Amino acid sequence: MTVELLPPIVSSLKPSNHPYLNGAWTPLMQEVDATDLKVIEGAIPTDIDGVYLRNTENQVHQPLGRFHPFDGDAMIHQIEFKGGHANYRNRFVRTRCFQAEQEAGGSLWGGLADPVTTALRPGYGAHGALKDNSSTDIVVHAGKAFSTFYQCGEGYRLDPLTLETLGVEGWVPIDGVSAHARVDEATGEMMFFNYSKSAPYMHYGVVDRDNRLTTYIPIPLPGPRLPHDMAFTEHYSILNDLPVFWDAELLKRNIHAVRLHEGVASRFAIVPRHGGVIRWFEAAPTYVLHWLNAYEEGDEIVLDGYFQEDPMPRPHKGAPAGFEHMMAYLDEHSFRSKLHRWRFNLTDGTTTEEHLDERIMEFGMINQRFAGRKYRYAFSTVSQPGWFLFTGFVKTDLETRKSTEYLLPPGRYASEAPFAPRIGGVAEDDGYLVSFITDENTGTSECVLLDARDIAAGPVCRIALPHKLCSGTHSCWADRAQLG
Repeated sequence: MTVELLPPIVSSLKPSNHPYLNGAWTPLMQEVDATDLKVIEGAIPTDIDGVYLRNTENQVHQPLGRFHPFDGDAMIHQIEFKGGHANYRNRFVRTRCFQAEQEAGGSLWGGLADPVTTALRPGYGAHGALKDNSSTDIVVHAGKAFSTFYQCGEGYRLDPLTLETLGVEGWVPIDGVSAHARVDEATGEMMFFNYSKSAPYMHYGVVDRDNRLTTYIPIPLPGPRLPHDMAFTEHYSILNDLPVFWDAELLKRNIHAVRLHEGVASRFAIVPRHGGVIRWFEAAPTYVLHWLNAYEEGDEIVLDGYFQEDPMPRPHKGAPAGFEHMMAYLDEHSFRSKLHRWRFNLTDGTTTEEHLDERIMEFGMINQRFAGRKYRYAFSTVSQPGWFLFTGFVKTDLETRKSTEYLLPPGRYASEAPFAPRIGGVAEDDGYLVSFITDENTGTSECVLLDARDIAAGPVCRIALPHKLCSGTHSCWADRAQLG
C-alpha cells in the first residue's frame, strides 16, 4: 500500500467523554490517497468494477453546545475496484459551512440538540439554525456524486473518482433538498423532496438523466413535518406525512421539540412521477427512517420499509449520564424498527400492512437495478443494543420469507452495505455487499466484500485501509459506467 497524506485541515476539537466522539465514532482529521491496498484475507474479485462511497459525520471543531452525531462534518470515504485491485481515498466535503468554520477556526453553528440561539450565524434548512454539513446521504446521478443534509440542505456535487467538491448544485430550490434523493437506474432520473416551516410545507421534484430539473410541485401538508426518506415505483413516487414532528405550540417560540402526535395516522402520498393528481392513503401511526423499495403490482402499490414500533422511546437507562435521551433515539432496539410492508389499493383506496420480519433491523439495501420494480432480496443491517453501530447483515428472501445472516465478532462494526452487481451477472443477488469495518479491538479499519448469494459464508476478501474511519450513516455503489 502506498499512502499520500494531504495537507491538514484546521481543527479545534478537544478530547471529551462524549460517547459519539470516541470509540468507533472518533473523528478522523486526515485526508489521504492510498493505492494498491493490501489484502488481509482472500482475494479481490475481478468481476466488479466501480466505486463504493460512504458519507460520514466527522466533527472537526469543538461544539458550541450539546453535540449530536448528526452535527458532524461530511467526510466521504471511497474505495475503487478495478481488475482485482483496490484504491482508497477520503475527503471532507467543502461545503460553505465547512469553509466558513475553517476560516473562523471554530464552530459557528449549534446542533440538533441545541436551542436556535446557540448559532453565531443564520443556519440552513428546515430547522433554520443548523449547519448544512451535507453529511447524511450520498448517491451517484448524471455521472457525479451528490451529498445531502438530512434537514434539507443545498446539495453538493462531487467528482466520484477524485472526491473533489464541485460546489452547490445549481438546480436546488430555495427550500433545499432532503437526504435520500432516489435514483432510478432504468431512466437515469433522480427524484427528491424537501420540507419547510412555511406552506405548502413540502415539495417534490424530478431531475432528468442530464441533471436538469424537469418537475417541481407542491405537496400540501397540514403543517411542518419531518419526513426523512421517499420511495418510487415505475410510474409513481411515494411521500409521507408521519405523526412524529415538531410540537406546533413550541415551534411558535422557535423551539424545535419533536413529539409523537397521538391519534394521528400515518399518511402516504402517491404522486405520478412527473406530477398529476395526488392520492393520499392512511395507515397505522409510526415513524419510518428508511424505505427499502416500492413497486406496482396489479391495482396496488407495494411499499417496504422499517416500521418503528416505539418512535418516541423512553430515555436509555444504560446510557452515560446526560446522554440518555439522545442515545435512545439513536438505538434501533429502543425505537424497535422492523421490516414492514404496506399495500395501497388504487382501486378502493384501502391500505393493508404487515411485518415481514420480527427482528430489529434497519438501513436496508437492494440491487438498485430493481429499484422501483418488483424484487426479491433485501439486505438489512442489525445493530448493537444501545448504540448506533452496525454489527451484521440479514439477507431476506421476500418470496419465501426465509433469511440468512452474517454477524461480526465483538468489537467490529460495519457500515451500510450496498449491493455491487457482478460483471455479467443476471440473477438479482449475483454480486457483492461492500462495507467498511471499524475494529475497536485493533484500532484499524478495513473493507470487506460478502458474496450476496451466501452472506453467511463470511467475507470473500478483507482489505486493509490506511487509517481508522469514523462511523456514519449512508453509502452507495456505482458501476464504472455510471461515473462521469
